[in-house]
Amino acid sequence: MVIRNPTTLTRLGLMTKSLNPKKKDIYRLCHHASANEGKKLRPAPSQMQSLMDIGSRDIFDTEHDAFRETARKFFQKEVAPKMADWEKTGYSDRDTWLAAGEYGILGVATPAEVGGIGGSYLHAAICMEEQSYVNSSGPAFSLHSDIVLPYIYKYGSKEQIERLIPDLVSGKKISAIAMTEPEAGSDLQGIKTFAKKDGSDYILNGSKVYITNGWNADLVIVVAVTNREAKSPAHGISLFLVEEGMPGFKKGWLMKKMGLHCSDTAGLFFEDIRLPASALLGEENKGFYYLMNELPQERLNIGVHALAHCEWAFEETRNFVTQRKAFGKTIAQLQTVQHGLAELKTEIAVGRAFIDQCISLHAKNQLDSGMASMSKYWPTDLENRVAYKCVQMHGGAGYLWDTPIAKMYVDARVQPIYGGSNEIMKELIARQIVGGGKKK
Repeated sequence: MVIRNPTTLTRLGLMTKSLNPKKKDIYRLCHHASANEGKKLRPAPSQMQSLMDIGSRDIFDTEHDAFRETARKFFQKEVAPKMADWEKTGYSDRDTWLAAGEYGILGVATPAEVGGIGGSYLHAAICMEEQSYVNSSGPAFSLHSDIVLPYIYKYGSKEQIERLIPDLVSGKKISAIAMTEPEAGSDLQGIKTFAKKDGSDYILNGSKVYITNGWNADLVIVVAVTNREAKSPAHGISLFLVEEGMPGFKKGWLMKKMGLHCSDTAGLFFEDIRLPASALLGEENKGFYYLMNELPQERLNIGVHALAHCEWAFEETRNFVTQRKAFGKTIAQLQTVQHGLAELKTEIAVGRAFIDQCISLHAKNQLDSGMASMSKYWPTDLENRVAYKCVQMHGGAGYLWDTPIAKMYVDARVQPIYGGSNEIMKELIARQIVGGGKKK
């Protein structure tokens, strides 16, 4: 991992004050080499006192533990105390985004050579998990850092990278990606938003719905048709960078949702926006190819959040049942509650093993579309089952909005829907099963 500056070294737990700069890299190599010799397996979360304890899971090491402590401090100090206010407004404040930048939470997996923090997907997963561990539905940091930023540093021009990434990593600018339309959700080839060529410029018209970060966004990656005569819709789609303040760019309304009240979701409108050629992200008509390349990470991100949310819900419920009394004893002493907790912990442990396998594969660029679809569909279904059972164990208290488990219950419901519905995920998985073999 390339480290950008001494501040980041400290954040990732790699700084050794007694070593000069030339020796730090040698120290890292020796430290990791010696640590891997005869290394004992780290305990599984299910073997720890709490599923959220730091120090478990073989995919991580002590460096990751140090970074997790920083991330945990950020979410507990800067996010958790503000959640009640955000639930009322429907969006987060910009000071929190700036604080996230100061802590090194934004763009953590963005390469240092383009202005990012220089960590790996393992560090990104830690940020997602720690946000779930405070039961926070917003801000949508992972969409900003691990969905939008990769499009820019992988497909953007030198000018786009140098101009945009520093502000996105610092939190000065908030980003979104606009795919979904009123008549095109999981079917991206059905989009109608159109960018018509006009000389070297493009004239953009259309609308998008359900756009996460849409209300706060300073920068939006917009998916649009650029060639209506292409041999297939997939061959005529491009990506554009639309920025706040451009004439014709309007944020329609802040959507009131069942859950995710801390995360802003908006409808966006594009009316005769004149975009210069420099607003095109990547090559013209290659947008669908870029989307297919990046969607597996988006789907894994959702699964990472979902599984961590299950772990939080389990611990929240365990704490509740060990204190709630009925029939002269805590309800944790009732066999039906004990069996329910045993079932939940086992299912979560199974999910954790699979998600960690997916995280590890993805960190090595070995996660395929089929497994990415599994990593989205199964944990999000599990999250909803866990939420239902945990609310049931809370009894009447679980139905009160001020009870954290009630918020988790409504937040979980959208997980099987966005990022490609779970029905579509099953189609993609099945395609590899029955359609991937060659006829002899």
